[in-house]
Amino acid sequence: MPAFRQVGEKQLPNTVLFMAWSPKRDLIALANTSGELLLHRLDSFQRVWSLPPSEYTGKDITALAWRPDGKILAFSLGDTKQVVFCGVEKAEILHVFPIQSPVTCMHWMEVTEENSALTAFYNSEDESVLFLPKLPSLPKSYSTTSKIFSEEKSDEITNLLGEVRLNVLVLGGGSGSVELYAYGMYKIATVTGISGTCRSLSLSSDLKSLSIITEVRTVDSDTQICYCQLDTGLLSDCLPEVTRMARKFTHISTLLQYLHLSLTCMCEAWDDILMQMDHRLTKFVQEKNTSTQVHDEFLELLLWGQSSPELQALLMNQLTVKGLKKLGMSIESSYSSIQKLVISHLLSGSEALLYHLGEVKGMSLWKQKFEPLGLDSAAVEGAITAVGSFSLKANELLQVIDKSMKNFKAFFRWLYVAMLRMCDEHVPPELNKMTQKDIAFVSDFLSEHFSENKELFDRKGKYFNVERVGQYLKDEEEDLVSPPNTKGNQWLKFLQESSHLKESPLLFPSYPHKSLHFVKKMMEGVIEQCLQKPAEVIGKSVHQAAFLPLYTVPESSENTPRLFELPSLWNDKKAKVHNVVFSMPEISPSKLYLLRKATDAHRHVPSSVMSIDLSHILDNVDNDDAKSHCGVYSCLDARFYDDEMLTVVLRGPEEENGRRILAQLPLSSTLSCETEFMWEPNKRLDQQTSAIPCHGIVLGNQWRELENMKAQFVAVNGIRKVSCVLSANLRHVRVFEMDVEDEDDEGADSQNVSADQDALETTMSSQGQEEDEGLMTKEHKEATEGPNAEDKLESEESLELS
Repeated sequence: MPAFRQVGEKQLPNTVLFMAWSPKRDLIALANTSGELLLHRLDSFQRVWSLPPSEYTGKDITALAWRPDGKILAFSLGDTKQVVFCGVEKAEILHVFPIQSPVTCMHWMEVTEENSALTAFYNSEDESVLFLPKLPSLPKSYSTTSKIFSEEKSDEITNLLGEVRLNVLVLGGGSGSVELYAYGMYKIATVTGISGTCRSLSLSSDLKSLSIITEVRTVDSDTQICYCQLDTGLLSDCLPEVTRMARKFTHISTLLQYLHLSLTCMCEAWDDILMQMDHRLTKFVQEKNTSTQVHDEFLELLLWGQSSPELQALLMNQLTVKGLKKLGMSIESSYSSIQKLVISHLLSGSEALLYHLGEVKGMSLWKQKFEPLGLDSAAVEGAITAVGSFSLKANELLQVIDKSMKNFKAFFRWLYVAMLRMCDEHVPPELNKMTQKDIAFVSDFLSEHFSENKELFDRKGKYFNVERVGQYLKDEEEDLVSPPNTKGNQWLKFLQESSHLKESPLLFPSYPHKSLHFVKKMMEGVIEQCLQKPAEVIGKSVHQAAFLPLYTVPESSENTPRLFELPSLWNDKKAKVHNVVFSMPEISPSKLYLLRKATDAHRHVPSSVMSIDLSHILDNVDNDDAKSHCGVYSCLDARFYDDEMLTVVLRGPEEENGRRILAQLPLSSTLSCETEFMWEPNKRLDQQTSAIPCHGIVLGNQWRELENMKAQFVAVNGIRKVSCVLSANLRHVRVFEMDVEDEDDEGADSQNVSADQDALETTMSSQGQEEDEGLMTKEHKEATEGPNAEDKLESEESLELS
């Protein structure tokens, strides 16, 4: 009876680049060469959803990682230099942030270290929920111009925080740099000066060190694989403070994203049709033959009911009664929508920002705890001031909207009646009454808004700026065309006359000549500076604790996908040890090597380097089937299943067509070895392999032959007890449950399926387009089943997590 139960198999139409199991559920994510992200279920390898590439995000996926709670997938894109967060329940993008250089590898880990301060923080309720109202969702009627976030995204944005327990997303780049993001959102460290290109990395769960596998080009143009360990002791020593600070800064990052989306909705609510009056009046000035000012023409119409032929042509032929009504309705609808967004979204988001920044300021004043992390009270105070200025500018916009709505309502009512009289149409009695106060109000509006401005014409190509709201939403560096009139403002007069209050730090600057967009960008810049300093301080505290050259890469493997190449990293949380497993096929093809380093760089680990002999791994198995598989085996791929078990793909002798074996290798006996390896300095490990202690392993029954499949790589999840095997052509996959034996009849059926899949695999290149069309038809069938599978995800979550 074969070990491990095969539960699914699939021939995929595109080459697989990445595969990663969910840490909490029986789901596996795949990324392929077309830039598509796929989510499959363990059962029958059913596809749940697919996320196609987008011109706004990119299609060159370079790395993939799950958040520890299994609710978010992160992937990086090399062509657009971005990191994208995708929700698992639906194929929707939740968050995108730019990076300086393309990411070559990523790792998302959860901190498991416990102490009394952390436990109290984890168990305490977030007090902001008690003091701050829930942020309203963005309206359905608007979708952001970036096309990245769909409707109703504000809830997802605020839920990006996830669980309170600290988790860290680690990004490695090709320029020797590593970035650490708390909760995936806030950058807590930037590390530079690492030799070579990062190929894989692992941050220890106690935050004491970071293990990195790098690829270094030597002087002789050889590619050298090295192990680097970075000491991150400051993060570990100040773990409670780092967690509290990171949690607050992540709140702030999500609120900035919320404000950005709110302002985008406001820009979309403002319509270009509101500029019609400005452009038509400018055209009227350019075409009229008289020297009379425009506001004089309108005042004459207001007071005497008479108009020049040019003004009458403008009103009746270009603006028209119907056009005036449409313009009035557009202005009222647009202004009302913007007004609601300012009140419910911008101001509430600003209040939440001020609250969280106030708490961060309190932290910064506790210098004994937070000053070593780079938290500067002056920088936080500057951020609070910037948010206050943004709130003032939002309130200023509200006043401008309120005044404009009153002005336009009175002006359009009068102009509508005047145009009806011009065309001798009936004027409704309720509109025909106009008091002296109404006339004075319209007269003031005409004098203020309908005066020709030659300086404005030189700047904007128009003489008038009747519409005053749009200038606040423009993403421009220039001053406002028509700043608010502050004459007669008693408060401003009082401030100017008071030498003590004029420069008081207690008052927020208002920037009356700048747009809302400008003040928002300024606020983001100040907050970014405030958040950036701790990342720089923590990054500078990180230093290299070990750098060990392992072996050189043969030229023959230069084109092998770097994702699937060994070494593979694993953090043993209980023993607090970094494990590295790798092979050196050019030196010892039938051996697997294990390197162990303590997470604490000052602690020694016995048996730091050892090897496992795989040459005759099935010779001593008391099994008739095993005896027929005797021979010299080599390792194609190896991944840690758990702390004491490796899952490997083995290749048999070439004379037997190199049969493939999937096996579980127990490491308990190997790890208990007391023979010590003495590493000679200034030498690579492959130059001293003869001194490495070697151990044999008794395999038992934990293996099975992978018939009719040229297996090459494997991805495993020991928590869920599952594995996924990928063929050498990177298109053929099989999934297994590792703790269940396969039944004979199921085994026979799977072998028949395998034979069909193998035939498909070997004939794919010759069948060409016809074969691809067949595969795409199959994928289309799955796509139609996708929504049903997706609907089941949420209902199954509680059962899966239990």
